[in-house]
Amino acid sequence: MPDPITFPAAGIPAPAAENLSAQVNLRYLVPICLAATIGGLLFGYDTGVISGAIEPLTARFGLGDFMKGWASGCVLAGCAGGVLLAGPLSDRFGRRPALLLSALMFFASAVGTALPQDISVFIVFRILGGVGIGIASISTPMYIAEVTPAHLRGRMVAVNQIAIVVGLAATSLVNYFIAKGGDQAWLISTGWRWMFASGVAPAAVFALVLLPIPESPRWLVERGRDAEAWGILAKVGGRGFADEEFAGAKAAVLREQGSWSAILSRGLRRPLLLGIALAVLQQVTGINVFMYFGATIFRNMSASTGVDAGLLQQAIINGSCVLFTLIAIASVDRWGRRPLMLLGTTGMGASLVAMGLMAQLMGDGPSNSEWMLVFIVAYIASFGLSVGPVVWVILSEIFPTAVRGRALGLATFFLWGADYAVTQTFPIMDAKDSWLVRELNHAFPFYVYAGFCAVLFLVVWRLVPETKGRTLEEIEEGWRPQPAAPAIS
Repeated sequence: MPDPITFPAAGIPAPAAENLSAQVNLRYLVPICLAATIGGLLFGYDTGVISGAIEPLTARFGLGDFMKGWASGCVLAGCAGGVLLAGPLSDRFGRRPALLLSALMFFASAVGTALPQDISVFIVFRILGGVGIGIASISTPMYIAEVTPAHLRGRMVAVNQIAIVVGLAATSLVNYFIAKGGDQAWLISTGWRWMFASGVAPAAVFALVLLPIPESPRWLVERGRDAEAWGILAKVGGRGFADEEFAGAKAAVLREQGSWSAILSRGLRRPLLLGIALAVLQQVTGINVFMYFGATIFRNMSASTGVDAGLLQQAIINGSCVLFTLIAIASVDRWGRRPLMLLGTTGMGASLVAMGLMAQLMGDGPSNSEWMLVFIVAYIASFGLSVGPVVWVILSEIFPTAVRGRALGLATFFLWGADYAVTQTFPIMDAKDSWLVRELNHAFPFYVYAGFCAVLFLVVWRLVPETKGRTLEEIEEGWRPQPAAPAIS
């Protein structure tokens, strides 16, 4: 097995790559990729809507601590189930039908969570929405990666991360304005229902824009629908591009087996374990603590406890993530995956250490809250520049076509499991009456996440290959054992 950091050189020489770049039909490619990324927007929207609705929901149904936690976290159980379902579905029926199924689940969840008269019905539809999130979380980047030329793939897949954080930011704003629409009694009786119902429109739009987009050409090759696959590739990049991409995809399919046993085989063990490691480390470096509990962090760290201030600070956090993800999109195919990951992980770790030191040594107060906001924005910026979008780019690239859905689903299953673990453990580590808070004053979680940043840095430095500019088939070939050099007599 070769060192994965030094994959064989890409098969397209620089002049040919430039010619292919000039021939790409962006008027055809960009709209179909943007249509798919609405799944990412709904991923963010459906994940984040609970943040503004949980308190009035709790008051409406009289929820205890356990049920309040389950009402918030049950969506993650659906996500985990969704990613395991999405892989076999997308491998058997296609990437586009999987996306359509997620759109229908988003729509049903938005309606079902807005209307229930008891909490059990709400939880059923919230889990259904989680299944939709899980399906979209892998089907969207997988579809974009399989339809996009190598020199644009990183940027186009990273657009999905923009859609996710835009969805989170949109949820914050929608929740804010709905909460302003009435008094507390109205919010408890009716307002929270409008928060969930607001997802109906984007879910319907997602389903409609998916209808005209083509199927993934690589999936079509795998299914023997060669003429359709070649036609789509020709629309993307012209005849020369179609000939080359089709030949590579066809050769890869002939030597692949799309089954769970193939995923767990010795030849694919290395990319599978790497994908799982990256998926887990993306979450345990703490990102969703700031997305889900940002307002709570500021309430704990400062004398200011206004709900409006917390919502505005959360909007700043989400906005900075959008801005720096845009920078990542512009640079991921120019600088490469590894440099962005190493730079961003370093920035995340340094910011977390700074947060921990400020919490531990400087105590509470409004001025410290302002500095804490600065360090959180630096952390979010580093994440948006690197770990947020680039991990999804890498995960969409490193698995062979025939098993990409299943393998990506398995890696993403562990991602959602890690997300749930972080979401459950942060309130415990940050509980006001705990020994950790008495001794370290809310600093301990930041030190834990900084330690995981160090682990992620080492994994990227030692194990992650540079996939910039390589076709999916060249990346696949890089994982295969290379013949030994002949002995010199």
